[in-house]
Amino acid sequence: MPELPARVLFGAAYYHEYQPYERLKTDLDLMVDARFSVIRVGESVWSTWEPENGRFDLDWLQPVLDGAHERGISVVLGTPTYAVPPWLARLYPEIAGQRATGRPIPWGARQEVDFTHPAFRFHAERVIRAILARYTDHPAVIGFQVDNEPGNELLHNQGVFQRFVDDLRHRYGDVETLNREWGLVYWSHRLSDWADLWTPEGNAQPQYDVAWRRFQAQQTTEFIAWQAGIVREYARPGQFVTTCVAYGHPAVNDDRLTDELDVTAGNPYYAMQEGLALPEQATARQGWAPSGTWALYASADRMFASRQEPFLVTETDASSIGGSSMNWPGYDGQWRQAAWALVSRGARMIEYWHWHTLHFGAETYWGGVLPHSGKPGRAYNEIAQIGAELEKAGALVAGLVPDADIAMVYSLPSKWLMQKYPPLAQGDGSPDKHAYHGLFDPFYRGAFDAGLQVRVLHDSRLVDADPADTAERHPVIVAPGLYVIDDPTLDWLVAYAAAGGHLVLGPRTGYADHEARARGDRAPARLSDPAGVWYDEFSNIAGELPVHPATGSSSTLAGAATRWIDGLTPIDADILAEYEHPHFGRWPAITTRGYGAGHITCVGTVPDHHLARALCAWLVPRPRNGWRDLPESATATTATAPDGRRVHVVHNWSWNTVTATAPVDLHDVLADGPQPAEQAFLLEAWDVRVFVERQVYSASRSVAGG
Repeated sequence: MPELPARVLFGAAYYHEYQPYERLKTDLDLMVDARFSVIRVGESVWSTWEPENGRFDLDWLQPVLDGAHERGISVVLGTPTYAVPPWLARLYPEIAGQRATGRPIPWGARQEVDFTHPAFRFHAERVIRAILARYTDHPAVIGFQVDNEPGNELLHNQGVFQRFVDDLRHRYGDVETLNREWGLVYWSHRLSDWADLWTPEGNAQPQYDVAWRRFQAQQTTEFIAWQAGIVREYARPGQFVTTCVAYGHPAVNDDRLTDELDVTAGNPYYAMQEGLALPEQATARQGWAPSGTWALYASADRMFASRQEPFLVTETDASSIGGSSMNWPGYDGQWRQAAWALVSRGARMIEYWHWHTLHFGAETYWGGVLPHSGKPGRAYNEIAQIGAELEKAGALVAGLVPDADIAMVYSLPSKWLMQKYPPLAQGDGSPDKHAYHGLFDPFYRGAFDAGLQVRVLHDSRLVDADPADTAERHPVIVAPGLYVIDDPTLDWLVAYAAAGGHLVLGPRTGYADHEARARGDRAPARLSDPAGVWYDEFSNIAGELPVHPATGSSSTLAGAATRWIDGLTPIDADILAEYEHPHFGRWPAITTRGYGAGHITCVGTVPDHHLARALCAWLVPRPRNGWRDLPESATATTATAPDGRRVHVVHNWSWNTVTATAPVDLHDVLADGPQPAEQAFLLEAWDVRVFVERQVYSASRSVAGG
């Protein structure tokens, strides 16, 4: 981790250049009143930095940095390479990105460019160096964001495609090897020469698609690494380099991308209002931002997973998010709830997008901290309260390492493949391009609903870890949808179970190899003997099938099967749950078997939220956080502070006042003055309380101190 202030950084993206009238002093003073400690600037306005080819205007940012520094506000300076100026597009039309071969992306938005093109790189490097040479030494600048939300397009430009061919040539050596590995005998696709390789927009070969998506992500990683290298030539010791990761973008591998950075930063947007209600409301509106309290936590856990360490939030809801028809600002208290949820899962910075709601452009109704009037309103007041609370909590909550009851394995190659070749269907029978998350998310939500905390692990990193050490740190690992997986990783999972871990396999795991070729073994490949179960038949299902505890079993697992069924055939595994159906009832829904010092459990379906919750509660009957019998609208998350103290963050995600009982003596971090030992306490509507365990709290020591 880079050197960061000993408190959670708090602020917003600030675009003084977008303001329709001069108000810099007013804005900065309002930020001070809201306890802002950081702003992000400069990343969206290349045409302001360089109005014409080779003519730079760098002075406009000086007053912003000076004013911020005078008020003790730090600055993250962005490079403007994701929004190309019109003059560059006019002078070099060949740099336009292509979504299909020979079909340029129309200009007029952003990220339309082939960022691998030499002409783009020349001009991008020139403007980056001009900005850095001018402002790196400014005392307000603590770090840099290179580009913004990279990987938004799968580029089909001829130069990109030729580099893809070269990448394959170096990877496979000759076309005969590629023919064999990809199975190109199918449909007469055998290559006689590398020049025979067809362009990707017409491809129907899964093996090609996996390689193409990996290559696209590599291009994004290389681009960000290139920019980071330039920035580090100028950066002072202690200044960090990051980028703002949009985790849903098609050409991003956050696991590898963040290797090139000093710290992970991302933009967890989320549905507000009923989208944060517990229990989950049927009326919650699902837009492009994920809906559900569990989904907010999942976003944070994905960011922590990128480097397995605390992270920065560079963008999140300041008010309504999305287009002009998506006006759903939060209820009173929901800003606090979301901010503390992110901090409890490892956020070292909370930065809103953005300070003031724009008066023009595509994002006119993407709400900022201030409304169009520029006058502080409800959003500002809510956010200012968070700033005061984070200032009070200080170093205690800066860099929390969240607890984990269950680890879940995440597979980007499987996700990429399932976007084009999904195993799951939507309600109307059409392919579900979100099928990977259709397999992964129900297990995550089941853990969340059971009061458990999750650590996400990238599949590509598993073999780097010792299985026995992992079994000790993560006694339960859940692996659904792990379709594209190589032999060493499958063998690692077996070794993890043998070393004492409880391995849980979900649908599609272990079915294909690293090239997405269906394996010839009985499924789950290399795992069926240790698991004591196999299958060679599977089916989509419409609707839900009841699942009940297995006859003669002590299991209490019940709920419903949804979307998919594997025809599990036990060898010597114990049956825990069964389907109620005249055909599918021949197969068990869930089996388990001891293996070595551990266990392997197979789940042959996508569980509904009742079954997923029951399964996770069976896997971990005693959550690490120690909280018991919480109201159904309440959650408790726990983490370890940098100095070893234990922090508890307790939420009430509803309109009703509820009572919770603490498992240990707690000190309220946000309260004033001495406090009695607090066991039972109230949570008001949409409330959050932050505690530190009293047994490690010293009254002679400031809670805000390190």
